[in-house]
Amino acid sequence: MSLLEQVQEDVNTALKAGDRERVHALRLIANALQNAEKDGAGDPLDVLGRERKRRLEAAEAYRDGDRPELAEAEEREAEIIAGYLPEQLTDQELDAIVGDAVAESGASSPKEMGKVMALVMPKLQGRADGKRVSEAVKEKLTA
Repeated sequence: MSLLEQVQEDVNTALKAGDRERVHALRLIANALQNAEKDGAGDPLDVLGRERKRRLEAAEAYRDGDRPELAEAEEREAEIIAGYLPEQLTDQELDAIVGDAVAESGASSPKEMGKVMALVMPKLQGRADGKRVSEAVKEKLTA
């Protein structure tokens, strides 16, 4: 069963349970997946990662705008999306992958961060946020 089919099945389950908030979030996810599939825009996990990131950024903006109720709603949607993403790497696992990539690339300064990121990101496949990876790479290269 594809990820889109799973989300659509979960929409039906949430509808039957009367969980309006979950239905709304799942329909948004399904719509994003359908659009990506139609446009040939890549991996469904990348789509979910982008959607989750958008929700978290919106939540932050709502908090900055003193709208905590809207921020909480966005965070709940981000949690629902996260349920479809692979389990996130621990800090130790991420450090090991970054360390291997630094050694493989021969990078020695933050100016060479792009080389390391190019090696690391394909290995992660949605299991770590890009911002978190960037910080780990920067830390390794400045140490």
